[in-house]
Order: sequence, then structure tokens, then C-alpha cells
Amino acid sequence: MVKISEFQIKDVVNVSDGRRLGNIGDIEINLTTGRIEAVVISGSGRMLGFFGKEEEIVISWKNIIKIGQDVILVRYKGFEEKLSDEG
Repeated sequence: MVKISEFQIKDVVNVSDGRRLGNIGDIEINLTTGRIEAVVISGSGRMLGFFGKEEEIVISWKNIIKIGQDVILVRYKGFEEKLSDEG
């Protein structure tokens, strides 16, 4: 069993390109089933949106590949697209 506080301190890494996406700031839970549907990663200072609000990255639970002792490996393809749009 994992506590949310333990979950939040792990780095989230995208296996598609090896980049660190950030840390989990929140989770989405299906109240009917009691299952975690997605994790929400707080924005990393590089992806400031309109009015300086940081964008959040939502990763579906099915795209979490492995939860390790120090990191959470995820499959996320939207990260590269956002960076190329900014540049």
C-alpha cells in the first residue's frame, strides 16, 4: 500500500523521452468504483500559461508503467508537442 504523501514526493518521468515531468500534485478518483483514474502533475516553471498560471499534466492511470521507490514511470506524448508549440 502507498500513501498519497509518499506518492507526491516521487519524480514522474516520461519513458518516451526520459524527461522529468514534475511531481504529483493531485489525483482523480472515480467515486463509484473507488479507483484512481488519473494523476495530475503540477506544472514545471518552464510551461507557464496565460497570466503566469502553470499548466497541469493529467496522466491516465493506464499510462502509468511502473511505480518505483524514487520515480514513477509514465507514457506521455503531449509533452513534446507543448514544447514545440512554445519554441
